[in-house]
Amino acid sequence: MNHSSRHPAAPLNLIGELMNNSYARARKAFTERRPEDYAQLARTQADLGVKYLTLNLDGTARIQVKMEEMLSLLPDVIAAIQQATACPISFDNPSIKYHEVALKYYDRKKSGPPIINSIAASRTQLDQMIELVSAYDTNVVVMASEYFVPGGCAQCLSAADSHAAAKQLVELLVTKAGRRLDQIIIDPGLPPVGADTYGLVNIGLDAMRLIRRDPDLRGVHFIVGLSNFAWGTPKGVREQLENTYLTLGMEAGLDYAHANPEKSPGPLASDDPMVAKLREALNQGRIVGHETQETASYRQAEAIMAICHAAAPVES
Repeated sequence: MNHSSRHPAAPLNLIGELMNNSYARARKAFTERRPEDYAQLARTQADLGVKYLTLNLDGTARIQVKMEEMLSLLPDVIAAIQQATACPISFDNPSIKYHEVALKYYDRKKSGPPIINSIAASRTQLDQMIELVSAYDTNVVVMASEYFVPGGCAQCLSAADSHAAAKQLVELLVTKAGRRLDQIIIDPGLPPVGADTYGLVNIGLDAMRLIRRDPDLRGVHFIVGLSNFAWGTPKGVREQLENTYLTLGMEAGLDYAHANPEKSPGPLASDDPMVAKLREALNQGRIVGHETQETASYRQAEAIMAICHAAAPVES
């Protein structure tokens, strides 16, 4: 399999994700309360050409984090990062308290506008989040994987759902926060392809195509969390799968990705054999006739397993 056939000039903006407690170096920096280690992670990613730096101090399956711990460390971490690099920060947390502190201590004179990640139908303080976007003049990530229903929200299970969700949230940001469309980045969601029982990978790709055709949404950007895609697949195949997805995603309009820049993420050439294989595997996940999505997803899972088996390095 050809690992080197990359698109020669891909217009992809990476948001470096290494300052996240899913990564060992970030966990160590948080546990030892070392802002200087965050600064080093920021420099490393900036040197690799990322457009933004994600900063997420929240807990994961491997580490429990209290809100007061995050908020007390956040000012020093932001100061250290901004002293180390002018690369702007994307603040990633569902809590409005986190964003309030982060934006208070972020110096936009040094780094330009930050990103609030993210606005979503499920946010319990959505109005206050939108007020922060307006008050601090930020760019913003919008989650188009869930939509409003009376009394709450629900998961989007079709491209039309995602399109409607994006349209609702974009309208709120334009009317209530004065955002331009090019300040809004839409995340259609990206699940692990090996466990995609609801056809969500195809829904995300179809949603980007649908949104891109909507004249009322012309100018918005698209983003996914790239490392989600190949989660659970053999390690020797993951980067190939991620880069192959980028090829398909960018065809649909994707122009941002949360990713590990040390893995040199980037789309493969459109004629790379891996692209055709993934495209066909995802086509296997589309419903035929009166069958259920579960049946189609099982077909897709088998096709993905076949790709992994064929592409996995042979152990000596």
